[in-house]
Amino acid sequence: MLYRDADDWRASSQKRVLVYGMSGLGKTHMSGTVRASGHWFHYSIDYRIGTRYMGELIADNAKAEAMKVPFLRDLLLSDSIYIGSNITFDNLTPVSTYLGKPGDEAHGGLAIQEYRRRQEQFRQSELAALNDTHHFAQRAQALYGYPHFICDTGGSICEWVDPNDDNDPLMTALSATCLPLWIKGDAAHTQALIARFDKAPKPMAYQPEFLLNCWQEYLNETNTPADKVNPDAFVRWTYARALAHRQPRYEAMARWGVTVTADEVASLKGEADFIDLVATALERRTA
Repeated sequence: MLYRDADDWRASSQKRVLVYGMSGLGKTHMSGTVRASGHWFHYSIDYRIGTRYMGELIADNAKAEAMKVPFLRDLLLSDSIYIGSNITFDNLTPVSTYLGKPGDEAHGGLAIQEYRRRQEQFRQSELAALNDTHHFAQRAQALYGYPHFICDTGGSICEWVDPNDDNDPLMTALSATCLPLWIKGDAAHTQALIARFDKAPKPMAYQPEFLLNCWQEYLNETNTPADKVNPDAFVRWTYARALAHRQPRYEAMARWGVTVTADEVASLKGEADFIDLVATALERRTA
């Protein structure tokens, strides 16, 4: 690891952390807390995906929808209007909207073939954004003068690594640049995430094999034709399974770095709290 122990971490003039875990457990809260100090560069993987790697795909999809409306079509063809996505750290909706949900097109769903194509686009984009981490860590200091760096990853990072391979290329590269930090939730957190998702189901990225297994199992269990699947019903049905699928993968990844709890992250109020939190996690690991 980049830091041998808590003392090494505290003494370092260049602190670099990569935070990962289930969406909703505090990654963005943690990143925003340290960013507010003015000493940390916040590299958001999802923001990078939406602006650099999928920006054109997202804009073209919006244009394709606009072209279906005669009034907007004429304005687009005459270059009278411009359509683009307004992605921010706090609003990544354009990315999730493009990903969509599989199922009945009459209910806003995508044909499974198109859905899988967009999933693959996202996978490639997330891998590219993750592999940009070292570049941005260097850029943050050389260009902007930030002494410290935090990489805020998406919840799907665990889908693209082999967590049991000590030589996994992505984790090897990332851990050479940053200290990986897993935000671990407990059973109560998992149930809270499921309840929140049930109220407002959102698109998410899945490992290809996992997606296909869930899709076929859902069709068989509900006896529903693929083109009649309710998109929200499917992603609700899949969500708890996705959390259970990801948990052991996160846990296996934890050996690359340190672990903190979601409750510890929720209590963060400033940079000093964060530095103490990571020091405590390092102490737990060395103990």
